Amino acid sequence: MAHERPGGREEMSDVYDLNIDTDVNVHLSDCRKEDAQAVFDVLGRFYQREDMATPGPEAATGPTPTVWTATFDTAGGRHEEAVPTHLTAPVGATLTGGYHAVDEVEKVLAAGFDIQSLQAVSGDQETEARLLLASR
Repeated sequence: MAHERPGGREEMSDVYDLNIDTDVNVHLSDCRKEDAQAVFDVLGRFYQREDMATPGPEAATGPTPTVWTATFDTAGGRHEEAVPTHLTAPVGATLTGGYHAVDEVEKVLAAGFDIQSLQAVSGDQETEARLLLASR
């Protein structure tokens, strides 16, 4: 959204000026499709999934992929209660997005799983968090 300033210059909306990005890309690696689906289900109770056209774990065919990917919008959603969720084995998760959005997704994952932070890489406007998720 743009607003015209005196002198003909446009001013972007406050949300855009603050560089608030609400989408978080979630990449799950080296896990079974049931475990990937369990993680995505936990996040889906809180946030709208942005890439619904992308096949999820339940729609995958052929060899098991090494990375499952989904994008969640943290701006709104149902915000249901997170409950501890069972995984058959630890799952590596990489979260990429704006600082606040990634922090919110980490909090939701911490409510559903034991998490261990493996690494964080910070950029100018985005961050990447690498986590290891396990059953509680």
